[in-house]
Amino acid sequence: MPLSQFRLDGKIALITGGNRGIGLATAQLFALAGARCLLSARTETDESRALTESGKHAFLGGDITDPATPDKLVEETIARFGRLDILVNNAGVADGGDFHDFDDERLARIIDTNLIAPFRVARSAVKPMLEQGSGSIVNIGSISGYVANKPQLQVAYNSSKAAIHQMTSVMAFEYAARGIRVNALAPGYIRTRMAIDGMEDPAMSKVWAENTPMGRFGTPEEMANCILFLASDAASYVTGSTLVADGGYITH
Repeated sequence: MPLSQFRLDGKIALITGGNRGIGLATAQLFALAGARCLLSARTETDESRALTESGKHAFLGGDITDPATPDKLVEETIARFGRLDILVNNAGVADGGDFHDFDDERLARIIDTNLIAPFRVARSAVKPMLEQGSGSIVNIGSISGYVANKPQLQVAYNSSKAAIHQMTSVMAFEYAARGIRVNALAPGYIRTRMAIDGMEDPAMSKVWAENTPMGRFGTPEEMANCILFLASDAASYVTGSTLVADGGYITH
């Protein structure tokens, strides 16, 4: 396989949650691979601004849970760059606690952000992809969609990520014959803002590391490598898959 299969020259990508962590690392790698990116998040960071200030890439702030935001993101991507080839559906939040005490407000925040918003963004992105007859969507799930994590309790979060995996599978079935590939990435414990509190807690960090056969946490850059593969022509015969990148966590 020629290395050019991993290039994204001329491709346009929309990346939600693109201001930090996995989303930002993906945008930076996509830029190196030749893509132009529209990043979206509630706020821009110094790191995302460093990428977009060149003018080759753009940032659009917004609340992903606002029903109007998905259409705006897709419309802005096409207005700026003329098309949409890749969607990285990355924005998400985490929350945990005893199931019997998990109130409706916290439940709504998890489901609205981790399932309903990605559903709407993908729905908006599919429409121009259908018109051009091609596209690649990468939804970000989690190993939490497969296992019960410990020591933290997070039924709502795990359920939302399991739903993303199933959404990916059924979308892939629906659009495979129309030129659109849909895959997901299921990261393990990654050094991002979402997980940093646990990683800085000696007791929790010890449990997480001991339950990861490789004995370490992953990096956003390692996840970006996986996303580049799924989004690129290197994965041209891959659709409906959820790639687990977790240092072996779910092997036991």
